[in-house]
Amino acid sequence: MFDFVSFIPRAVGQGIPLLFGSTGEILTEKSGNLNLGIPGVMYAGGICGVIGSFYYEQSGDINGALAILIPLLCSLLGSLLMGILYCFLTVTLRANQNVTGLAMTTFGIGVGNFFGGSLIKLSGADVPSIALSRTSLYFSKSLPFADKLGVFGKLFLSYGFLAYAAVVIALVVAFVIKKTRIGLHLRAVGESPATADAAGINVTKYKYFATCIGCMIAGLGGLYYVMDYACGVWSNDAFGDRGWLAIALVIFTIWKSDVSIPASILFGGLYIIYLYIPTGMDHMEIKELYKMLPYIVTLLVLIISSMRNKRENQPPASLGLPYFREER
Repeated sequence: MFDFVSFIPRAVGQGIPLLFGSTGEILTEKSGNLNLGIPGVMYAGGICGVIGSFYYEQSGDINGALAILIPLLCSLLGSLLMGILYCFLTVTLRANQNVTGLAMTTFGIGVGNFFGGSLIKLSGADVPSIALSRTSLYFSKSLPFADKLGVFGKLFLSYGFLAYAAVVIALVVAFVIKKTRIGLHLRAVGESPATADAAGINVTKYKYFATCIGCMIAGLGGLYYVMDYACGVWSNDAFGDRGWLAIALVIFTIWKSDVSIPASILFGGLYIIYLYIPTGMDHMEIKELYKMLPYIVTLLVLIISSMRNKRENQPPASLGLPYFREER
């Protein structure tokens, strides 16, 4: 029998990094910036949190508030620097957004592997990984009464605080984009920056603001994966392709961060469903086919999205295009 009670919490755990990444990318793309560097940003956010946590654990006694605050601030700072770098290249210098994003993915993964390998050597570990179990406990700690509520507690209350923060951030981003003046200006910049500029909206400010905030949100996905889902264990290249799935999730949810909440859990479930389908020793190769499910769904999403004709389901009109004010 399929064990939903144990499957759903793990699907949620797998989906939270995707939710952080897709929410950050949705906010970025609403300004007209196509940031394909999200995988690198998530990787950088994760390693920066690991660096802060590693040196804090080396200092001796652990304070709960600082054990959370230091990795969190380090992750946000590292992700912010990645966002500023992307904006400087694409908004200020008007470099090609596709090439810049792909370069930033390579750069972020390279930086993560370099510092991750350095920390592993400093720790003197016998295995190619580093465990930050003491600070990780504060990130993965669930609500104290979750165990007393049976199945309900396991399904809804057994997650660390970053999981709930991801849901709240996604809802706040959706509200800001749809219901506030800032969101209206942001959508105007993404649809027609020349028109927004003529109306007195600072296009550069909104592109920088949305992209940097989006990168900081995406970076938390990397921090969550290491500190909560992986129980504080960092291994080079262990993050996999979750950043690319987060970008695919943006298209799947038609640029709506509130829709990303159930969609990310769906993608997270598809990512691990092969572990829960009994096949027997004689059919182990079938599990390899189940591992393809998230990528098959991604391809189907791209096909279906290309067939949509409704304007509200289309990406921002100026997505991926540099804005030259002199050509207005």
